[in-house]
Parts: sequence; structure tokens; C-alpha cells
Amino acid sequence: MVQVGLGVPMPMLAPVTATWTAPFAAYLIFLSNRIVYQRLKHKALMGDRLATTTGAPDDDPLYLATRTHANFLETVPVTLGVAALAELNGANRRWLHGALATMFVLRVAHLELGIMGTNASGRKSAGWGRIPGYYGTQAVLLGLAGYTAWIVRGYWGF
Repeated sequence: MVQVGLGVPMPMLAPVTATWTAPFAAYLIFLSNRIVYQRLKHKALMGDRLATTTGAPDDDPLYLATRTHANFLETVPVTLGVAALAELNGANRRWLHGALATMFVLRVAHLELGIMGTNASGRKSAGWGRIPGYYGTQAVLLGLAGYTAWIVRGYWGF
């Protein structure tokens, strides 16, 4: 129980999801600051590419920074929302901790060791973390969504 307002006792509704918002938010801030760093370094105030870059997009540090930021935002908010719905409907908290920890590791691997990385043959944006990060993220999100649907199956008469 926590107290809100004038000391009204209130149960914590989604402590697992709330706990995991801190590392996800901290990593999002890191990704945002990487964009700002590239903008200041190259004096590029608008757009997602540097005017001086003529090669492939993976040679452009501003483009890579904006793509990692956008890629993170494409999956993490939905995952946290689904996790919160599962938790509010009685999901196993240990399972949720495991799922959100796995999602965090997969997102960092996908972005830092995948998009920002280089593979063994020297190809940029194709580091070893990209494939497991992508498919692992899809598996965690699908698993969380399926688990949430399973928890509320009684609502639909199943």
C-alpha cells in the first residue's frame, strides 16, 4: 500500500511495469542525447541525415542515431502497455520481470550491437545483435500479448 493525496491508502497497481520504466526511460534518454550530440557535432539542426553524407545511410551517424531512437519507440511503448495490462489483470510478476528484462536486453542488443554495429565481414548496421534482437523482440511482444489474452479469456466465455 502507498498513500496518495491526504494519506489515502492505495494499493500499488502495476509495480513490475513501473519498475521497468526506469531503465527503458534512461535508455531512451541516452538515444535522444546521441541524436543531439550528432546534431551539435555536425551543426545539423533539422532532418535525419547530414548534408555532407553522399554514401549509404549506414555511413551517416545522424541517420543511425535517429533510426535507433525511432526503432526503440516502435516497440517499447507497446510492450510496456501490454505488460501493464497483463499485470493489472493478475499476471505472474516473476514472469513479467523476466519478459521485461529480456525485452530490455534484446532492444539494447538490436540497437547497439546490431544497427550501430558491424558484422564480421565489415558491413555496417549488420552487427550480430540485429537478428536475435529483432526476432526476440517480436517473440516477447507476442508472448506478452498472448499471455494477456489468456489471463482475460474468462471475460469472453472461454
